[in-house]
Amino acid sequence: MEIKKSVSIIIPNYNGRHLLKEYLPYTIDAIKNAETIYEVIIVDDCSKDDSVEFIRAEYPWINLVVNAENRGFSYSCNRGIEAAKYELILLLNSDVKLTPDYFEHQWKYFTQQDTFGVMGRIIDMEGDHIQDAARMPKFNGLKLKTDYFYYQNNSTDLWYTFYLSGANALIDAAKLKEIGGFYELFSPFYCEDMELSIRAWKLGWKCYYEHESICRHQVSASTKNYQTAKWVKSVYYRNRFYLHAIHLNGLALAGWYCQITIIDLLPKLLVGQFWIWKSYRELFKNRRSVKLYKNRIEDLMITHGSRITIFDVVTKIRMSVKNKKMTRFET
Repeated sequence: MEIKKSVSIIIPNYNGRHLLKEYLPYTIDAIKNAETIYEVIIVDDCSKDDSVEFIRAEYPWINLVVNAENRGFSYSCNRGIEAAKYELILLLNSDVKLTPDYFEHQWKYFTQQDTFGVMGRIIDMEGDHIQDAARMPKFNGLKLKTDYFYYQNNSTDLWYTFYLSGANALIDAAKLKEIGGFYELFSPFYCEDMELSIRAWKLGWKCYYEHESICRHQVSASTKNYQTAKWVKSVYYRNRFYLHAIHLNGLALAGWYCQITIIDLLPKLLVGQFWIWKSYRELFKNRRSVKLYKNRIEDLMITHGSRITIFDVVTKIRMSVKNKKMTRFET
């Protein structure tokens, strides 16, 4: 039996007044169609446009949280998570358009005690091209990456995903709060959703993908507000470095440091891509914060009696699709 749960919808916003005006009505329609108790929390990350005035004027019933300064995606989501009061939390980007029946296929996942969360299919704003589905992880040496995306139509099976997209993740609120939300080391954006999901997997919780829950996404509508392409790329690499440094240990961690130095750092410096040096330098500059986050995970794992490693997680997800028919693709 599928039991509907109450939902807190959290939308981080930065200079997205035009996106909220366009897509927020679809979110409200979808949650009303779900016929459950809900709230909407918008966390404004010190926008320079009139987002705050727009929300106060057009949606006075929405819980509006306004950051005193620009702090990025992780910080904004965490402020919303702290304010959330219902059983499930939907983390939703401002550039996402929910379909009317988005929630209909997701309740079933939360009848299981070990569910962390579920995400839906992400397609283009126009047409049916799939941007994001279930993600299959793999290691290239000691570098963790997405191998391919996959899904199956009309399946009664439950399909894992390596991580829940921060663009549309419906998550058990109690678990999300216990795990500590996003690590703000990853601000302003990139990789925080992957890292969060890895943490959940390592505690024995599961992340799922539901192909029948569909939302549309306006590509690059959020990150284009930020500085230069080189700066965005340097943030991406830095955060990839953080993720590995947090979740690898012992010889694997030492081997990974050697790998990124030889494969990522030196070749890019030789061809004049000096932005990589900033990413690499910040990894070492923030090593105390990395250690702090590693310790937090270790404490949680002790509390939950878990000895699951990132290698165990990858193996579990890869084995879950063995001998199953599915559609797979790359983006």
